[in-house]
Amino acid sequence: MKKNALLLIPLFSLSLQPVWALTPEEKGLEIAQKADVLDTGWGDQKQEMEMILRNKQGQESKRNIRGRSLEMKGDGDKALSIFDSPADVKGTAFLSFTHATKPDDQWLYLPALKRVKRIASKNKSGPFMGSEFAFEDMSSQEVEKYTYKWLRDEKLGNSDVYVIERYPVDKYSGYTRQVVWGDMVMYQPLKVEFYDRKNSLLKTLTLEGYQQYLGQYWRPDRMKMVNHQNGKSTDLIFSNYTFNNGFTDRDFDRNSLKRAR
Repeated sequence: MKKNALLLIPLFSLSLQPVWALTPEEKGLEIAQKADVLDTGWGDQKQEMEMILRNKQGQESKRNIRGRSLEMKGDGDKALSIFDSPADVKGTAFLSFTHATKPDDQWLYLPALKRVKRIASKNKSGPFMGSEFAFEDMSSQEVEKYTYKWLRDEKLGNSDVYVIERYPVDKYSGYTRQVVWGDMVMYQPLKVEFYDRKNSLLKTLTLEGYQQYLGQYWRPDRMKMVNHQNGKSTDLIFSNYTFNNGFTDRDFDRNSLKRAR
């Protein structure tokens, strides 16, 4: 399934409480569930990505990546990322099986060593391929991965947004909480603040250039992650989204890491 989450709830909950009586925690969960429902049913997708790594002095390095993902019923998505350039990372491949209620399974294929390395749960707060994205950021955002609290509704630029706080359930998460600004039309995030284990602001993610596919599903053209503690940032620029590619589980098994070219 996927994602950045929400379920269309009727005017009354199962307890017959009117919506206006929802607690902030109930309202936050409702928003997450609705976003999830609105982003369910896309099947599979692939896209190209340019990753721009930027150090504290503003110097840049770039990587080109191909990505594909498969939506799974009753669990999180499967995703494979393949690095095509530069030469020092060419052939590196990252495979992720997101799970809703148990730790994700993640593997990294390192062509120089010709071996597959499993990413341990305790290490998923570490940086993904030297970027400001953590391994745990590379998973689909399943509803069950968090508990929630609605904070407020407000404007972000020209967009009407809800602001919710979500708290990772995984004890090995690198975050104590995340604050999400979500668009009230798309039910997709426009900004996310990540707070570290000391509850200090660590990173801010902004998502821009959303476009709609298959008449329903919104995908961004750009994500920018800024690390406030080390001054570094990483951009992900997306292009050439395609859906209904006919992917199957075999395209996402561990052997697919070594087959990836």
